[in-house]
Amino acid sequence: MGTAKGAGRTIGVLLLVQIAAAVLVNLVLIGPVITVPPGFLVNAAASSLQVSLAVLVGLAAGALSVGIAIAAMPVFRQYSHAMALWLLVLAAVSFALTAVENTTVLSMLSLSQTYATANAAAGELFQTLRVVVASARNWAHYINLIFSGAMFSVFYAVLYRFALIPRALAAFGLAAVMLQLTAVTMPLFGRPVVFLMLLPLGLSHLALALWLIVRGFGQGQPPASTVRA
Repeated sequence: MGTAKGAGRTIGVLLLVQIAAAVLVNLVLIGPVITVPPGFLVNAAASSLQVSLAVLVGLAAGALSVGIAIAAMPVFRQYSHAMALWLLVLAAVSFALTAVENTTVLSMLSLSQTYATANAAAGELFQTLRVVVASARNWAHYINLIFSGAMFSVFYAVLYRFALIPRALAAFGLAAVMLQLTAVTMPLFGRPVVFLMLLPLGLSHLALALWLIVRGFGQGQPPASTVRA
């Protein structure tokens, strides 16, 4: 019981740090570089330190997913070894994709730095390269989010199935993950992302983090195979 509570509190802290890192990267560091006109091709070179920090924080945030899976392993495998293993595998894949995504961000920075020293005659070429590099980053970002969503769908499924937290909170998390997965797969079918569909998952993660920090994991319900008739 003590181990479950301790693991839950550790995961709560990791989730809270991951949320803070995501806000820092997307709203403070890399977000303005990409979204503020005239765009990353001009902005990134002038904000190279900011972009580099975004990459480092992004990698650290991705590693936290692996940390969450490792912290959950001793508890989750008591209920479902397969689901605990899937959580770890998906977390590792998500971290690998985070590394790929951040490599494309560094490519954006390199292109911007080259553009800053190029002559005006090469402007059309750089605009073409801008589209290619930005597309590579966007697709890496979406695929990363899909695998991250898959990881958290397993995470919330374990919490719900074995009642390690209140099932209402776990059910909200599962619904929020489904909304997030729907939103980030839309570009694969030529549709834009509906960003409001991403908001519930942020709220769910925050509520879960606070719950786990205060209460940790509960005793939960044992797997059906261990319950005597």
